[in-house]
Amino acid sequence: MSVLSRSLRLGVASLSLSLLTSTSAFPYGDMEEKVHTMPTKDIVNTAISAGNFKTLAAALGAAELVETLKGKGPFTVFAPTDKAFAKLPAGTVESLLKPENKQALTNILTYHVVAGRDVKAADVVKLSSVRSLNGQSVTIKTVDGKVFINNATVVKADIASTNGTIHVIDNVLMPN
Repeated sequence: MSVLSRSLRLGVASLSLSLLTSTSAFPYGDMEEKVHTMPTKDIVNTAISAGNFKTLAAALGAAELVETLKGKGPFTVFAPTDKAFAKLPAGTVESLLKPENKQALTNILTYHVVAGRDVKAADVVKLSSVRSLNGQSVTIKTVDGKVFINNATVVKADIASTNGTIHVIDNVLMPN
């Protein structure tokens, strides 16, 4: 079994367990009796339930960032899909998931997060850059109605969670 497969299985399993045992998954008690229009899951649980962020979930687990992104926030996360991670050169993800590369992985993942701001799509199009959690800025531009974060296209915007917003992107952002 490859390091990636093992890490993905362990990461998703531990995050799924976290989802099942988290009180934030059902903050209002019995879900059958109430109709909710507000999000009921934090950023991590929202991403897991979407199903196309398995690599991101494993990476968050390996970098020990799950609890951070389950925190109060607000956060804005530019979330690369599994297909975005697959675009990286062969062996990159496997290498980053190794314990000895935790700092590099953390640097990359925190480059995808804006802390202290819940930046919605309407706000993003007015910005030219925003400072990420790792301290570096990402460039934002709009071309022909499409929003780009550095070289990544926002393919789905404004996925609400209880502690912020997720914007789905089609490439992994790499800090300097």
